[in-house]
Amino acid sequence: MAKKLFIGNLNYDTTSDGLRDAFAQFGNITDATVIIDRMSGRSKGFGFVEFEDDSAADAAISSMNGSELEGRELIVNEARPMEPRAPRRDFNR
Repeated sequence: MAKKLFIGNLNYDTTSDGLRDAFAQFGNITDATVIIDRMSGRSKGFGFVEFEDDSAADAAISSMNGSELEGRELIVNEARPMEPRAPRRDFNR
């Protein structure tokens, strides 16, 4: 079963490929994504890595949490499901 990890405190120059490369040593990655702000087109400073195998994800958490990537100390933990949010207000009315 796949396990998704939250990766926080990323350098704003880190790309999805760079994130994949940093975590590839732990096992097969099904997806690696740095979250980009729609308005500015810049990184929001966090991303997600999804591993094929739970044990690889657990190894990545224990090894990479608190480690440095591109000059920033990473926060790595298991991603939580997105919580429902209230609908956005439409200011054009």
